[in-house]
Amino acid sequence: MQKIKFRQRQKELLNYFTSGKNASSPENQIIIKRLKFDSKGLSDLVSDQDTYIRRDVAIKENSSFYYPVFMPSGALKYRSFILLLHGLNERKWDKYLYWAEYITLKTGKPVILFPIAFHINRSPSWWTDPRLIRSLINKRIMGTNNNRSMSFVNASLSERLTEEPARFYSSGYQTIQDITSLIRQIRSGMHPILTDDASADIFAYSIGSFLAEIILMADPFNLFSTSRLFVFCGGAIFSDMYGESKYIMDKTAYERLYSYYCFEWLTDEKNKFRNGEKLHDIIIQAFNAMIRPDKYKEERAAFFNKSKNRISGINLLKDKVMPWSGIKACMGSKMAEERFILMDFPYNYTHESPFPSNSDIDDDILNSSFRAVFQKSVEFLA
Repeated sequence: MQKIKFRQRQKELLNYFTSGKNASSPENQIIIKRLKFDSKGLSDLVSDQDTYIRRDVAIKENSSFYYPVFMPSGALKYRSFILLLHGLNERKWDKYLYWAEYITLKTGKPVILFPIAFHINRSPSWWTDPRLIRSLINKRIMGTNNNRSMSFVNASLSERLTEEPARFYSSGYQTIQDITSLIRQIRSGMHPILTDDASADIFAYSIGSFLAEIILMADPFNLFSTSRLFVFCGGAIFSDMYGESKYIMDKTAYERLYSYYCFEWLTDEKNKFRNGEKLHDIIIQAFNAMIRPDKYKEERAAFFNKSKNRISGINLLKDKVMPWSGIKACMGSKMAEERFILMDFPYNYTHESPFPSNSDIDDDILNSSFRAVFQKSVEFLA
């Protein structure tokens, strides 16, 4: 593949993606397909149908949606693929398009961009309606003095999590349920581009990494026993994440979420560690082990020790959302230092925007920083 300028290719892919056309690189053709998915929803999560569950089930966009697949042209079906999981409060695939293309071209494997529940194209359009969001922001400002990080971008998620912080778990649970259903569809031979024995690896960014670690730890129905995971800007234990950001959630929502899961959740009898075989039971076991470093230490350590050769990643020195200390607290300092690389870039970046395309950063510097991360990822996932 020719060396392509990061900004240039991002714009080209965005044009292809929004127009519905196939996208092609200068030397190798990449085809983007959109495949339909119907989620089973949240009905099996609780027996008494909590009020917030009933309201969330009614969001039709979250139950039936399309997920894009980047695939090299040539084969009719593929025997391996990479699942790409995104960050919290994402509404578009824009920044991930070149990521997916690069991984596809370098590994020769399809990349499935799968949306987390209530994110990307699984959220209703009114969550970004300017008039409604302005009204929501005014409401939140009146209800709290913690308004320094409120924004049009984070208002909807902040309101949802403040109103019912259990949504953080239920959204993750539904996503894992959906991914499990996707793998089972593949195993049944019913997937249009993957063989029934296709192996699944994961590239995960930000909160997608937290989700991926839970998937591998829980390993629903032994579907991920050989899957490899490459983490970028993620991997921290929940208590060490810092989600307050104009692009993620406001201060009120972050403080509510932190208090709820680090203290209330772990003392609630219905959320205790379980030994059942139902999907909810095995997911909640893994989720609980990823909340605080002092809780379920043996279970968490056993997983990472057993799986350390299947996990690798890159974190950024100036990442305040998923700090390096949180990765060490999650999997232990020894594994973090052995399996992860701590990088820094010679420009101003953030967790939310590691490769800022709308800036005055020199193209060569931006390109080399991007390749430094993604060449490591494809070497691990190839």
